[in-house]
Amino acid sequence: MSLVRIVDLSYVVVPAEAELPPEAIKLNAMEAQWVVLPLLQYLMLFEGSQLPPFDMVLRSLRSSLAATLATYAPLAGKLVHLAGTGDVAIRCSASDGVKFVVAESSADVRRLAGDDEHDLHAFERLVPEVEMSELPASLLAVQATRLEGGGFALGVTAHHGVADGRSVMRFVEAWAAARCAPNLPVVALLLQDGRRLGFCRRTFTLDVHQIERLKQHIVALAKPRGHGGAPLCCPPSSFAAVPALAWTCFVRCKLLAGEEDVFLLFAADVRDRLDPPAGSEYFGACLSACVARVPARELLAERALAAAAAAVQGAVPEMAEDPAAGWDFINLHRVVSRDRLMNVSWSSRFRAYEVADFGWGRPRRAEPVTRNRDGQMALLGARDGNGVQVSLSLLQKAHMDAFMSEFFKLLAVHYHC
Repeated sequence: MSLVRIVDLSYVVVPAEAELPPEAIKLNAMEAQWVVLPLLQYLMLFEGSQLPPFDMVLRSLRSSLAATLATYAPLAGKLVHLAGTGDVAIRCSASDGVKFVVAESSADVRRLAGDDEHDLHAFERLVPEVEMSELPASLLAVQATRLEGGGFALGVTAHHGVADGRSVMRFVEAWAAARCAPNLPVVALLLQDGRRLGFCRRTFTLDVHQIERLKQHIVALAKPRGHGGAPLCCPPSSFAAVPALAWTCFVRCKLLAGEEDVFLLFAADVRDRLDPPAGSEYFGACLSACVARVPARELLAERALAAAAAAVQGAVPEMAEDPAAGWDFINLHRVVSRDRLMNVSWSSRFRAYEVADFGWGRPRRAEPVTRNRDGQMALLGARDGNGVQVSLSLLQKAHMDAFMSEFFKLLAVHYHC
């Protein structure tokens, strides 16, 4: 097991010349639902001969983080309960800051970045541990960890009540841009739940050609309309095609009874779907849930991919009719067993590798970390900028083996261990 040793802990504060919010910022109803699911964690692994010495990396990361907080000052604050109104709000003061952890690990960056199968023990130690389950709670923390093999890890923990995946990407992009800006001023592990580490987690990367063939295959399967399942409303997008493939494999690896309904839960960005629109520059958690539902037998049948893609397509307009209705998605977990529910988070539209170039090249690997529940899948844009990265968690290794078998069979490629 890789060891992680904390060697320094400090707080990066908002620059004195920056303006802090004069009053507490209340969370809206859409954001407040995430207070009970607070952790949003993201990990970037950097390696290569172009990296400067780790001490220089630390100095520049601290300096650029301080510069970024001049614009993102609320992230240095605390999430608090306002007893007078019952609201949850962000409260900022000049004494607040973002926790900055410096660590060293015996893990080899080449193994962590190169293995398709995840080292969950290592990944969870490379993001900062922050107590966010009770108020008041911190909103942001970062951890920089020196790794064996000449690389380092940069981990971010954010409170989901004030940020979604798109917001985290925006913050990382702003931080990287500040790091690359000229004349930047210089400023001076317990596991959360050991039971989760029994999970198998693996990353699959689909290139643009595989995705295009998958889309064409789904369209071909959808042409015969008389065999059950909803027809496609249009050719599937990458977002419809890739989750359809994963959902089909998930149902098949679980060996579910055909008469049971199975569900795919995914979040939609509703910044431009609200009335009035929140706008593309809105920073916060601005998501609504979409739920695709089909009988398991449809995903066990020959035209499973078309049925799954059609269900994904159909879930989006249902959500668009009333985005607020999807805010009660948490109740779905209470009434549907985990075996019949797959959950998709983040997005293949996130340019995770491109935005995180701090001047040392793109990360060798980028991964959302807090996706370690049975049937949870995270999507990111692939490192090459064209494909899709799929990270999947399953409870049992036998399920992962069966998933992989179906996945590569349906992609019509061969996988060699």
